[in-house]
Amino acid sequence: MVDFEYIMAKDFDRAWLNFELDLPLKPGKNGKANPFYINRPGNPIAELEDALLAPFYRPPKFFFSGHRGCGKSTELLHLMSNTAILEKFWPINFSIREEADIIDLDFRDILLAVGGRMFRDYRKNGGKLPEQLLKELNTWRGKVEEEVKTIGGLPVQFELGAGMEAFFVNAGLKMKLEPKTRSEIRQVFERDITGLISVINNIATAIYSKEKRIPLILIDDLDKPELEKARAIFHDRREIMMQPSCAIVYTVSSALFYSKDFDSIRDQAVFLPNINLHPRLKPTELNAEGYEILVRFVNQRMDINLMDPTALKEAITYSGGVFREMARIMRTAIGQARRRKTARVESVDVEFAATEIRNEYRRILEKEDIEILKKVQVDNRLENTDRLTPLLQLLALLEYRNGENWCDVHPVLRKLLND
Repeated sequence: MVDFEYIMAKDFDRAWLNFELDLPLKPGKNGKANPFYINRPGNPIAELEDALLAPFYRPPKFFFSGHRGCGKSTELLHLMSNTAILEKFWPINFSIREEADIIDLDFRDILLAVGGRMFRDYRKNGGKLPEQLLKELNTWRGKVEEEVKTIGGLPVQFELGAGMEAFFVNAGLKMKLEPKTRSEIRQVFERDITGLISVINNIATAIYSKEKRIPLILIDDLDKPELEKARAIFHDRREIMMQPSCAIVYTVSSALFYSKDFDSIRDQAVFLPNINLHPRLKPTELNAEGYEILVRFVNQRMDINLMDPTALKEAITYSGGVFREMARIMRTAIGQARRRKTARVESVDVEFAATEIRNEYRRILEKEDIEILKKVQVDNRLENTDRLTPLLQLLALLEYRNGENWCDVHPVLRKLLND
C-alpha cells in the first residue's frame, strides 16, 4: 500500500482524498508535526504530554477519551512527534483492532497485545533482546501451549519452529478469529495472569536497559467496545491493567466518563472535547477562535479558492466543532460540487451535505430521543446522563467545555427539531 501524501489540494480530486474520514495524521518527517495537524488552543493533549514528562516512580497509565471524530487517533500519533517524549520514551502505537476481536474484547487480550507488540515492534526496528530473556520467554511459551492443549484436548498449532515472534502473531490471530481457541487461551492466562504480566515487564525492562528509554504504549480504538465491556476491563480489572512496567495510554469509551464507574480512572483521565463554536445558550453568537481552527483545518488541506467563503462558514457551523463531521461535510459537498460541474464548493453543496446527515438521523431517532434533544436545545444541560449517553455517542448531542461542561444538539438537527 502506498503511503498517503499530505499535500494541499489544488483540485476536487485531491480534495476528496484529503478529507478522508478515517485519516489519523502520522507524524511528519524528522519529528516534525504533520502538515495537516491543527494545534487547537487549550489542547488537553498538552496536559497528557506534561504528565508523561513529569517525574514518576512507576511508569504511568492514562485513560484518554473524547467523542467519536474529535481527533483522538491523530492526537495519539502527534505525541510521537514530540522530541521530549521521544527522548524519554520508546513509543509503540497500534490499534487494538489489529490484535483482537473488538466486539468480544477482554483484559487478557489487551495484555497479550501489549506484550506481543512490544516484542515484535522492537525486533522489527532492529532491537536485540538478551538471550537469557529469549530462553525464559520460550519456556513460558511452552507452558502456555501445553496448558492450551490440556484444556482443548488437541494441540493448537502456533508454528513452534518460528519462535516467540510467531507465537505472539499466531496466538493473537487465533484469539481474534477463533472463538474456541480464544476461550482456551484466556483460561490459561486467567490461571496465571501474573505470568503474562511478568512477560510484559521483562520485555519492557530489557528494552529500557538497551535503549535507556521507557516503552510507551499508545493503544487506539479501545473506545469502541460497548460500555459493559469497557467497565469490565477498566473498572473491574483496573488494578491488573495498571501492572505493566511500561507507560500506557489507553483510549476508553466516552460512555465510561458518564458512568458512576468513572471514579476508578478519574486521576489518570484526559478528555478531548469538541471545538467550541458558540457560547452556551447562544447558538447564533459565533466563537471566532473555534471558527478559525476549522478554517485552518480546511485551508491546510485544500486551496482556499476551491470554496466560497460563505459556504465554508456554513460548513463549519454544521460540523458542530467535530473534526470528523467537518471532513464528512466537506467530502459530501465536494462530491456534489463535482457533479454540478462547478469550479468551487458553494452553499447549495454544503446544504446538500447537511441534509444527507439529517436524513440519517431521521431514520434512527425515536420520538423519545426527539423530546430529549428539544429539551437540551433549550437548556444545554449535561444531566441525566443515562438518557443522554446514547445520543452523545451517536453525536446527536455534542459536549463542549469552557469552564464547566455543557452540551447542545448537532447543528444539522436544528431544522428537524424546529419543524
